[in-house]
Amino acid sequence: MRYLPKSTAERREMLDAIGAESIESLFASIPESFRLQAPLNLPASMSEQEIIEYFRARAAENSGGYTSFLGAGVYSHLRSVVTDSLIQRGEFLTSYTPYQAEISQGTLQAIFEFQTLMCQLTGMEVANASMWDGSTATTEAVLMAERLTGRDRVVVARSLHPEYRQVLDAYTRNLGLRIDEIGFTTTGQVDVRRLESAINSDTAAVVVQSPNFFGGLEEIPYLASLAHAKGALLIVAIAEGVSLGAVRPPAEADIVAMEAQSFGLPQSYGGPYAAVIATREKFVRQMPGRLAGETVDSAGKRGYVLTLATREQHIRREKATSNICTNQALCALAANIHLCLLGKEGLKELAAQNIAKARFALDAIEQIRGVRRAFTGPFFNEFVVEFPRSVKMVNAELLKYKIIGPLSIGSYYADLTKRGLFCVTETTSRAEIERMVEAVREILSKPI
Repeated sequence: MRYLPKSTAERREMLDAIGAESIESLFASIPESFRLQAPLNLPASMSEQEIIEYFRARAAENSGGYTSFLGAGVYSHLRSVVTDSLIQRGEFLTSYTPYQAEISQGTLQAIFEFQTLMCQLTGMEVANASMWDGSTATTEAVLMAERLTGRDRVVVARSLHPEYRQVLDAYTRNLGLRIDEIGFTTTGQVDVRRLESAINSDTAAVVVQSPNFFGGLEEIPYLASLAHAKGALLIVAIAEGVSLGAVRPPAEADIVAMEAQSFGLPQSYGGPYAAVIATREKFVRQMPGRLAGETVDSAGKRGYVLTLATREQHIRREKATSNICTNQALCALAANIHLCLLGKEGLKELAAQNIAKARFALDAIEQIRGVRRAFTGPFFNEFVVEFPRSVKMVNAELLKYKIIGPLSIGSYYADLTKRGLFCVTETTSRAEIERMVEAVREILSKPI
């Protein structure tokens, strides 16, 4: 009965218990014009066997054998079966995150280790116990900077992921926080001169992404010096965590907001994922989310506790640092296991493979007549290419070769039409790259 709607008698019993005449009376405070006037247009209910058949049919629609060159915040990386095996153990695979120290030492220890790994990766002093995703973590970092500085203006690089900027706009639209965007140069990096002139005494934070949406690497130490000269904080967003196996950690930043999807989490149609906010220890009281800590009990035995929990569910609303951030404990555990399996040298090797394969792909595709690289700056595993014709048209043709082509970034940047964002990771073979290049050459050789 747990999957079936409540019976008429049960509904009546519940209404009587709360003193309501009808279900409709529960919604009397909502204006009638905003209420549903007819049943939802949903298909009829199905039996268990019909549901199984339905999902089997949907699964069969997923054709295999495709090679993908999409990235833009969600990345294909190698994953060990060990990770899935461990996170599906009963003590971890729960419906909600257990925090009671007396019964959840394993979970708390795993969270503590996750925080430690995130600090080591980012060069920060303290990290929280994961958050919802990279976009919300970036926005929470901005709100954190606002609280720390008491200022109401934020300067954001236009090379920050467009969807991250959309989330930031949605959060701050009614908070009186002003967002000013700074463009990028021909290198694909933020326009430093305009950025410097935009920072003033009202600026709470400067927000950049590295590698940015175009795959370009930003000069974090210099950007930090510009922000700090005006008393502002530097926030660095990282969507591709594997880059930290080759790129110097953004230690000069004040807050790092990182998506951990690249660490052992499948692409999964966009989630669920886990993000992290890492910062300096002096800012920890304004850090959203939860923080697990290590201590000793009365007998001197090591133990783990939830040290900081500044959500509305834990403390008074007016004292909360966030009312929506959550802890993606299971996904964070997957990232934790993945990184422990890789180790420092493994992560370096993984990053080196990404760099080598991406550069090989760029060199090969630049040999095609009419195709050129759009930006000249340094990059990790993503790069933007300009085509002589529509990217969407090229991609439509590539699908006939069972190739998922680059992301058309003209949809996000009106001034960057005919540009495609390629991503090449360690999962892409040389043969697949060469097959893609030949397919593009054939497509562009045909008359429109």
